[in-house]
Amino acid sequence: MVKRNTTLAKQWRARIKKTKPACHICGEAIDYTLPYLNDKAFVIDHVIPLTKGGADAFENIRAAHRDCNSKKRGRLVAPIVRRSGSLG
Repeated sequence: MVKRNTTLAKQWRARIKKTKPACHICGEAIDYTLPYLNDKAFVIDHVIPLTKGGADAFENIRAAHRDCNSKKRGRLVAPIVRRSGSLG
């Protein structure tokens, strides 16, 4: 199991939060003012999960809603309908 660097994760969250992107899983806007435990709160998601060999690196993380990230879990693709045409 890969050990996560929490100091870097905090820096990555701050860097992503500055640009306020939409959730990369569902394509909907994220309310960056919501408290962390809210289902629609901002979290970072590893695009390629660490359990699937993904890197714990900035290039492998994107913004997501807490509930979207939770539904995705350790899968490469979430069982969620993507709504944004910008997602590949």
